[in-house]
Amino acid sequence: MNIKNSLKEIKRSRECYLMLAPFMIFFIIFTVIPVAMSIPVAFTDFNMVQTPDFVGLENFRNLFLNDRIFLKSIRVTLIFAVVTAPVSYILCFMLAWFINQMPSFLRTLFTLVFYTPSMANIYAVWQLIFSGDRYGYLNSILMNLGITFSPVQWLTDSRYVLGSVIAVQLWISLGAGFLSFSAGFQNIDPTYYEAGLIEGISNRWQELIYITLPLMKPQLLFASVMQIVSSFTAGTVAQNLAGFPSTDYKAHTIMTHAYDYGWVRYEMGYASAICVILFLFMYIADMLVNKFLNRE
Repeated sequence: MNIKNSLKEIKRSRECYLMLAPFMIFFIIFTVIPVAMSIPVAFTDFNMVQTPDFVGLENFRNLFLNDRIFLKSIRVTLIFAVVTAPVSYILCFMLAWFINQMPSFLRTLFTLVFYTPSMANIYAVWQLIFSGDRYGYLNSILMNLGITFSPVQWLTDSRYVLGSVIAVQLWISLGAGFLSFSAGFQNIDPTYYEAGLIEGISNRWQELIYITLPLMKPQLLFASVMQIVSSFTAGTVAQNLAGFPSTDYKAHTIMTHAYDYGWVRYEMGYASAICVILFLFMYIADMLVNKFLNRE
């Protein structure tokens, strides 16, 4: 009976499903199928040339018992996730809330300004900012202010490389989550605020706590998923800024480790095992966040 009702619903809303079809086709081909294939491949020794050889749990055993770089990458990834996910989440929300108070033209302009980093290749700009000579923007400012007297090697010194990469990751992460918050603010019916004013709500903070947040739960959940995914799969930023591999593997994430074994060494079985572990980490984090938001 449920299947019959579902088919009727699909037929009734066929135009909507037709518009979703292009995205769903690409999503299934390039995301769902590769993820599904990586799970059985993780239990094999596969070099993309010879037939996969089943090795059971050997890849996972080597990851946790023999691969020191993987254990270091777990630590780096957790630091990325703990720092960038909540900070970026709060930044996205507060920026979207602040921009929503502006006139329409300024709102559109600032939305474009803050969303552009997630689409553009801005690594050349950040390499100039973090350049290790006295002409790098950050070094130049610090030396002119007398804070430091010699250039700091932001992208090669193991003391600074992770912090520099995290700063850039925070800037880039103002993307889909920021847009979802902006859309959520604009879709709230103004009559709710009028009713709140009648009931005694007297300032913007009370509106935010008692009206806005409860009405934006779908956007809060969506943005949390996007931030978890972006923080756990961070790797491109480190590769472009700090090189591959980074100094002392200080910015070497799980995703970078998977790239190393998958696209440099072509050990696809081992790389798939790394991706399975990463998927489990993301799934657990997503479940915990969603459980908290649903409870609240």
